[in-house]
Formats: sequence, C-alpha cells, structure tokens
Amino acid sequence: MEIEAYIIDPKDNVATLFLQNGKANTTVTLPVDGKSVTIVLLNDVPYAHKFAIKPIHKGEQVLKYGYSIGTATANIEPGHHVHIHNTESNRGRGDLAAAGKKTEAAK
Repeated sequence: MEIEAYIIDPKDNVATLFLQNGKANTTVTLPVDGKSVTIVLLNDVPYAHKFAIKPIHKGEQVLKYGYSIGTATANIEPGHHVHIHNTESNRGRGDLAAAGKKTEAAK
C-alpha cells in the first residue's frame, strides 16, 4: 500500500500523513527540495500527524506551513513521528513574546 503524505511549504521540515496511519518501517516517497525522497517511518505515525523529513536538532524550530509550530525538545531524525513527545509548542506563548524571541521561520 502506498502511503500519502504532504509537504505544505518548501521550508517545512515535516510532512503530514494523509488519509491513513503509517506503520513503522513503511516507506513514504515524496518531493523534498525538488527531489523525490524515500523516507522510512521509524515508528508508527497516526494519520494527520507529522513526521520529520529532514534532521531537526534539539532547540530548532519545527516548520509546517512555512512557519514555526514548535521547538524540538530532542533530536528528531527523518522518519520519526513529530508530536508532543519531542516538540514544545510556541503558539500563543506570551512568555516567548515577552522575551522577544521569534517564533515564525519567516521573521
């Protein structure tokens, strides 16, 4: 079975599964940086959830829609499920705004 996933913006470092769950060791082929790339899911990824398409280092921004949706709390390798266990949201974070930290990749 072919797994479908989508990248919303070329700056994104995650893709989103479409219409089905992804099981560990399943391959997903999608365009990354203008090339067809095959990524092996390293763990189960529920449908509509994200997985890394590029390495994301601890402290780096997780980019979806071309904007930061959170900060990696651990190193995330391509194929890993990206969710609350390895990402901290920065949306609506008044403490970040007060500290003058940028939370959008476009800034």
